Amino acid sequence: MKNKILDKSKISGREILQKKINDMPEKPGVYRMIDNKKNVLYVGKAKNLKKRLLSYTRPTGNNNRITKMISLIKNVEITITETEMDALLLELNLIKEKKPRYNIMLRDDKTFPYIFISSEHDFPKLEKHRGSRSRPGHYYGPFANPGAVNSTLNTLQKVFLLRSCSDREVEAGNRPCLNYHLKRCSGPCGGKISKEDYKELVNDVRKFFSGKSTAIQKKLSNKMQNASKNKEYEIAAQYRDRISALSNMSKSDTINPQFLEEADIFAVNKINDKSCVQVFFFRSWRNLGNKAYFPIHTNDVVEKDILQSFIPQFYQNKPIPKLILISHDFDEKKLLSETFSKKEKRKIKIIKPQKGERQKIINHALENSKNALQRYQNNLLSNKKNLLLLQKAFQLDKVPKRIEIYDNSHIQGSYAVGAMVVATEEGLDKGEYRKFNIKSAKTNDDFAMMNEVIERRFKKISKSQSFDRSKYPDIILIDGGRGQYTSTKKALDKLEITDVKIISIAKGEKRNAGREKFYTNKNKPYLFKPNDPMLFYLQRLRDEAHRFAIGTHKAKRKREFTKNPLDEIPGIGLKRKKALLNFFGSARAISQARTEELTAVDGVSLSIANRIFNWFNE
Repeated sequence: MKNKILDKSKISGREILQKKINDMPEKPGVYRMIDNKKNVLYVGKAKNLKKRLLSYTRPTGNNNRITKMISLIKNVEITITETEMDALLLELNLIKEKKPRYNIMLRDDKTFPYIFISSEHDFPKLEKHRGSRSRPGHYYGPFANPGAVNSTLNTLQKVFLLRSCSDREVEAGNRPCLNYHLKRCSGPCGGKISKEDYKELVNDVRKFFSGKSTAIQKKLSNKMQNASKNKEYEIAAQYRDRISALSNMSKSDTINPQFLEEADIFAVNKINDKSCVQVFFFRSWRNLGNKAYFPIHTNDVVEKDILQSFIPQFYQNKPIPKLILISHDFDEKKLLSETFSKKEKRKIKIIKPQKGERQKIINHALENSKNALQRYQNNLLSNKKNLLLLQKAFQLDKVPKRIEIYDNSHIQGSYAVGAMVVATEEGLDKGEYRKFNIKSAKTNDDFAMMNEVIERRFKKISKSQSFDRSKYPDIILIDGGRGQYTSTKKALDKLEITDVKIISIAKGEKRNAGREKFYTNKNKPYLFKPNDPMLFYLQRLRDEAHRFAIGTHKAKRKREFTKNPLDEIPGIGLKRKKALLNFFGSARAISQARTEELTAVDGVSLSIANRIFNWFNE
C-alpha cells in the first residue's frame, strides 16, 4: 500500500476536492476527510478513488449529512490498495481506530460467549468461553448473552453429566464433587468413570450440537428401559430426568427452523436519528438467542446504509456463518459476500429472503427490532428528564452529559479494589466501566483508596494527547460522606481540575434508604424528599457502582483462593503438577518436602527438584 497526502488549504472543502481531483489515481483505496483540528470526519472506501471523490464536488445531490461534512473538510488523506476487498478491510480498521463522527458506528463490538470443550484433557469440562478461540477443542455458539450460555450449561450438565469442577480436583481424583452427588456429574474427580465412558459422553454433546438431539434422546430412552427391566429403578429414574431436561431444552427455543442450519439474521428499524439492529443467531437448527444494537448515525441515513456499514463492523472480531439473512438489500452485498468468503475460506451468502420460513424469521426479527427501539427511546426520554432534574437540583451551569460513579470494596483491607461506572443520557454505559486494583494507598483507609482511584483516573486523562472530550465527566458521584468528598477534591485539586462537579452520597440516619445526604462542598449537606424521583435516580447509580465494586472484589478474591502455588513455578507443567499432587497429596505438602523427596516423583529431575525447593524456601 502507498500513502498520498493532499495538502491542507484554507479554501472550502468542495474547492479542496476540486483542486486535487486531477491528481487522484483511478485505483481502489480508502480516503479520510480531515477537519481544521486534524480530526478524521469520515472514512470511506472506493473502487475508483478519483470517481468517488469527484462525486463529492457536485453542487447538488448530496444529503444534509454529506453537505455538512464537505463544508468542514480542510484536508484529505488517501491510501491506495491492491483490490476493493483490501480497501474494505482497511476502511473497517480505520473506522474502529479513528471513530469518525460522520460514519455509522457500531457501539458495542464485544465478542460473544461460546461453550467450549477442550480436546487436550482426558476428562474435558463444559465451560463458558469468550475471546480468542486459540485453545484446541470444540466451540459451540455464539450465544447472544452470558445468561443464555449459563442456562444451556446448566441443562447440558444435567443431561450429559460432564464435569464443571477444576482440573486440580480431577488430578487429585480422591473425592467426587458435590455435583456428582446431585446427579449432575459423572464423577471423574472421584474416579467414578473411565476415560472411555467419559469420551462417549463428550461425543454425545458433540452430536447434540450438530443437531442430533433426537438420536441422543432415543439412546437415553433405551438405557432407561433396560435399567427398568433389570429392576435398577434408581438408575432408570436418573435417565428419565436426563431425558426430561433434554426435552425441555428443545422446547425452550422461541423459533425452531426446519431449513436453517447455520445463519445470522440482521433486521433494522429506524425512527428519526435512532435505529435498532436486531441480530439473531441460529446454529444446528437451533435459536441461540438475539441481541439488539443501537448504532450511532445522523438523522438522514436510511436502513440499507445502516446495515451496509453495521454488518462488516460486526464481523471484525467474530466468525462468520455460511448464511447471512438481511431485512433490507444494500449496494455492496456482493462485495461483502466475496470478502467474507475469502476471510472464512468457504462460500458465504448474504440474502434478503422473499418468502417461506426465512421471510417469517426476518419478520419476527423486524418486530423485535421495532419493540426494542421503542423501549430504548422511552428510556432515553426518561434519562434526559433525570439529567435535567439533576441540573436543576444542584444548580449546574449545563445539563450533564456524563456521570462517573465511584466506589471501593474490600474485606478488612484485603483484596481491595476501586470501581467506576458511567451513566449518560442513554443510560448506563457498561463499555466504559473501569476497575482499579489499589496499589499505593493503605487498603484499610477508604479515603486514601478513593483519592488514589480518582488521581489515577484523571491523571490518565490529563496525559492523553488524543482524549475524546465526550469521555470527560461533568459530575463525579462518590459513595460516601464528607470525608470521601474531601479526598476526591484533594485528588482533583492536585491535578488542577476544577470543571468537574463532585457529589458525595452518604447513607442517612440508621442507614435508611431515602434519608441520604448529598455533599457538594464543605457546607451543610443537601437532602431530597423521600419520594423525590431525583433521589431514586441517584440511588440507582450509587447501587450500580456498589454492585460492580463488590463483583470485582469477589472475582479478585476467588482468583486468589483458587490459585495453585505450583502454577507459578517455571517449568512445572500439567503432567509434573499432576505427578507431584498424586505423590504428596497437596501443594502444602510439596512446599514442605526436601529435595531428595521431590526427586522420588516420576519426571522430577534434581534440577527441577532444586527449583521447586528454592521457590518455596528462598
